[in-house]
Amino acid sequence: MSAPNKDFSVAIVGGGLVGALNAVYFAARGWNVTVFELREDIRTLKQAGGRSINLALSKRGISALDGADAGAGLFETLIPMSGRMIHIGGKQSSQNYGYFGEAINSVDRKLVNEHLLNKLQKMPNVTIKFLHELLSIDYEKKILNFKKSDGTVYKAQADLIIGADGSYSRVRRELMRVTRMNFSQEYIEHGYVELNMPPSEKGEYQMDPGHLHIWPRQTFMMIALPNIDKSFTMTLFMPWKNFDAIKTPQDLLGFFEDKFADSIPLIGRELLVKDYFKNPKGSLVSIKCKPYHYKSSCLIIGDAAHAMVPFYGQGMNCGFEDCLVLDEILTKHIGKPGTASSTKPTAEALGKAFEEYSATRNADAEAMCDLAMYNYVEMRSSVTKLSYKLKKSFEGFLHRLFPTSVIPLYTMVSFSRIPYSKALSISKKRGQWYDFFGRVAVYGTVVTALGVGAAVGLRNGGLKYVHGFMCRK
Repeated sequence: MSAPNKDFSVAIVGGGLVGALNAVYFAARGWNVTVFELREDIRTLKQAGGRSINLALSKRGISALDGADAGAGLFETLIPMSGRMIHIGGKQSSQNYGYFGEAINSVDRKLVNEHLLNKLQKMPNVTIKFLHELLSIDYEKKILNFKKSDGTVYKAQADLIIGADGSYSRVRRELMRVTRMNFSQEYIEHGYVELNMPPSEKGEYQMDPGHLHIWPRQTFMMIALPNIDKSFTMTLFMPWKNFDAIKTPQDLLGFFEDKFADSIPLIGRELLVKDYFKNPKGSLVSIKCKPYHYKSSCLIIGDAAHAMVPFYGQGMNCGFEDCLVLDEILTKHIGKPGTASSTKPTAEALGKAFEEYSATRNADAEAMCDLAMYNYVEMRSSVTKLSYKLKKSFEGFLHRLFPTSVIPLYTMVSFSRIPYSKALSISKKRGQWYDFFGRVAVYGTVVTALGVGAAVGLRNGGLKYVHGFMCRK
C-alpha cells in the first residue's frame, strides 16, 4: 500500500482528457494527487488515431482550461471552424455556426491529452501511474486495488476517489454497489470508422480548413475536421447494416462512388481502402446515471457520469466544464485554493459540495445527452431541408436584432456557459413559434410572419418574454 500522507490526498482513476484536467484543478488546491491510468503513456505512442473522432473545442472547454491556467501552449494549435461546409451533389455550401464571427476549434485529441499530462508532470504534488487496471474499491476504507502490468496487485488509499475512467467506468460500477444509482444506456443503430484525407502534393489543405465538412446523406453521413499537419481526420457514421454490407474493397469503392464521389480523389482510393479495413469500427452509446457521488468519498465526472454521442461536439467541452463547475462549487463550500479550509477540507463540507454538484450537474449533463442525439438528425438530414434553412434564417434575424436576448440554441450550447438544461428548455419553448414561422415562410408569406412576431413582441413599447422567446423589454 502506498505510504500514508497527512495532507489531503486524491486518487483519480483515468488519465484521459477530463481526468488530467481535473488533476490540475485539484493540485492547485494543494492536494496530493495520484492519477491511475489503464493504458500506457499516450506520449510514448507514435500515433493514437484510428478510433478518436476529432474534437471541437468551444466556449465551455476553453473556459475550463483558462480556469486551470492550462490553455497556454494549446490554444495556439487550435484551428477555427466558422461553420459547416455541406457537400451535396458535388457542390458545397456554407452554413455559419454563429452570427457574429463565432467559431468552434478543431484540435487533436492526443495533442490535448499530451499537453495536460505534460503540465501535470511539472506539478510537484502530482504522481501519474500508467498501466494500472482498477480491480475494486472499498469506499468506507477508501482503498483502491489495482492490477499492474506485471500482474501484481497494488493497493492505494486516498481521502477522495474520482472516477474519470470513461463510458465503461469501473469506478461507476463499484459506486453502483454502494448507492441506489439510477442508470441507463442506449446504443444507437449507427457505428463509425475513422478515415484520413492527406495534405495535397504541395503540402496544403485539400479543402477549406475554416469549416467542419459534412456529407449529409439522410440516414448516414461523413464529416471531416482539419489538423495542423494540413490533413483532415474524417469519420464515417452509418447504420451497422451498411458496414456489414461492405465486405471487399470493390464494395467500399462502389459505395463511395455512389455516396461520396467528390471525396475519393481527395482521400485516394488506396488510402481509403487501407484505412477503412484497418481501423476498428466503433459503437456509439449514450449513458445517463445519478447520483454522481458517494458521501464525501467518491465522485464520477466526464463520460463516467454522462457519456454522449459525438454529434454536438460537446463531449470534451462538457467534461472539461465538469471540472470547472466542480471547482466553482468546491470554492463555495470549502473556500478558494490556497485557503486552509480548501487545503484540508472537512468530510462534511465535501459531502455538501458533492451533493450540490451531483444534483445540478446531472440535469445539465442529461440535457446535453439529449441534444447530442437530436443533432445527429440535424447533421445528416435537416441541414439539407428548406424548412431548416428558413428557420435558421429567421432565428438569425432575431438574434442580430437582439443579440443578448434572443440567442439561438447552437449559440447557447457552443458559445456561452448558459446551463445546458436552461438552453434546452428555452429551445423547446421557442420550437413551436419557429415551426409556425417556418411554415408561413414556406408558403411565401414571411413578411406576414415577421409582422405577427413584431406585433406580439413590440406591444407596450418594447419586447418581452413571449411564448418562449427571450426578448428585451
